[in-house]
Amino acid sequence: MQKLLPDRLKNLWKDVEAQKATAEEFEVQQERWFQEYRDIWKKAMLLDGQTELGNSLLVELGKHVGCDDLVEVRRRCAEASKGVASEWQEIVKPGDRESVERFYNQSVAEIYGLLWWHALEDDHSPLAYVAAVEFAKDHGCKSYLDFGSGVGSGAVLFARHGFEVACADISTPLLDFCRFRQSIRGIQGQFFDLKRTGLPRETYDMITAMDVFEHLFDPVTAITQLWESLKPGGFIYGRFHAEEGDERAGHIVSTFAPTFERMRELKLVEVWRDEWVWGHVVLQKH
Repeated sequence: MQKLLPDRLKNLWKDVEAQKATAEEFEVQQERWFQEYRDIWKKAMLLDGQTELGNSLLVELGKHVGCDDLVEVRRRCAEASKGVASEWQEIVKPGDRESVERFYNQSVAEIYGLLWWHALEDDHSPLAYVAAVEFAKDHGCKSYLDFGSGVGSGAVLFARHGFEVACADISTPLLDFCRFRQSIRGIQGQFFDLKRTGLPRETYDMITAMDVFEHLFDPVTAITQLWESLKPGGFIYGRFHAEEGDERAGHIVSTFAPTFERMRELKLVEVWRDEWVWGHVVLQKH
C-alpha cells in the first residue's frame, strides 16, 4: 500500500534530519508530489474540451448561474470572501441555529468562494480529497458520502475513481449546484438536504468531512449521525480543529472536546493522522 502524501513528506524530512537528503532535495520532491496530486485533481475537475483548471471552473459556474461573461464570474469569485463575511454578519444571530441555516440558503457569494478555492490558485488544501480517495481505494471502499459537500468536488473526484457517491449539506443552493455538476459529467449520485432528511443507516464505506465541522451548530449530533451512516469497519476522513478567538465567517465551534468524547463513546478509533500537511485524521467504526 502506497503511503499518502503527508506520510511521504514526513519520512522524507526525517532523511533531511538524518543528513541522508538535503533541504533543497526535499523541496524539489515535495513540489513533484504535490504536482502529482494537482494533476489527479485537475483531471477529475476539468470539463470536456477544457485544459486549464481555473477557466474550466469559471465556465462551469457561469453555465450554472446563467452568465457567459467569464470576466464577471471571475470578479464575483475574487470578491466572494468579503461577500460571505458581509452576508454572515447581516443574516446570522449568535446562537441562533435557524439564522445559520438561513445564511446557507440565502448566501449569494458562498458558491463563488468555494468553487474558486478549488481552483488551487491560492491554497492547495482541497488536495486533501486526493489523499482521501487514495486511502479509500487502498482500503477497498466502494460507497462514499461527502458530508458538508459544498460545491461537490469531493463527489466528482470519487466518482471519477469508480465510487458510488452521495452529497449531504444544509444548503439547498449548493446541493442544486452539486446536482448540476454531476449531471453535466454523467455522474449518478445521491443528494441529502439535511434540513429535510437524515442520512441512511450503515450505507457508506467512506465519509469525508472536509473543513465542515467547525461550521456546525451541533457537531456532537453530527458525529453520531455519521457513525450511524457508516458500515461496520467504515471510515470517516475529516479535520476537527477549532482555533481560540476564530472570528471567520461560518466558524462557530470554539472547542471539539465534547465531540472527541462522543467519538470515544462510539468507539471511533483513529487509524491514521496527517501530521505534516493538512491535519486530517481517519476514524474507523468498530
